[in-house]
Formats: sequence, C-alpha cells, structure tokens
Amino acid sequence: QVQLVESGGRLVQAGGSLRLSCAASGRTFNREVMGWFRQAPGKEREFVAAIFSTGGSTYGDSVKGRFTISRDAVTRTVFLQMASLKPEDTALYYCSLRDVQRGDAFWGQGTQVTVSS
Repeated sequence: QVQLVESGGRLVQAGGSLRLSCAASGRTFNREVMGWFRQAPGKEREFVAAIFSTGGSTYGDSVKGRFTISRDAVTRTVFLQMASLKPEDTALYYCSLRDVQRGDAFWGQGTQVTVSS
C-alpha cells in the first residue's frame, strides 16, 4: 500500500501564494506519477497538476501559468507552488500517486485551501 500525507492548506487572500506538500511512503513503483486534484463543494474533482518520475509535468488549463509542481525524488515528496490565487481556487486539494504500469491509484485525505476575496 501507499500512504500520502498532504500539508500546507490554509486560508489566504486573493492574489497570494501558497505551497502544498505531499509525502509518499510505502510501496514504490518503477514508473509513477504524483499529482494534485481538487474538489470544490458541489463540483466534480478537477485535475490540477501532475509530475512523472521521469521528470515531465502537466497542468490543468485553469492553473497554467500560476501553479508549479515539483518533486523531491529522495524524500518522495511532491510540492504544488500556487501563485496569484483566486477565490475560485478554493477547494479541497488531494494528492494522488499512480503506478503508471498497472494503473493503480492512491489518494491522500486532502488539504483545504480557501482563498478569500
């Protein structure tokens, strides 16, 4: 099994910045992708960003140019640096890890980000 522990969510004013962290432990995989999703009340879970163990990254359209995902392979921690935050970024942010070969996915419990206007 894989355990994912997120941290860093809090209340921040619009225009501000925030950094989320997610530490993974447990099983390891030859190729894995770690990323972030978010879910606002009454809305579906939305893809935010992902980074592959091979180094590539990808972003959801709503966060491109504002959010940056990075990874510390030694500690197996993924970071989401968020800038120019908007009230519509308010959501519960979930960390995910997926085994690229088998497709198995694991989720953290989420960290709340609230952006006030």
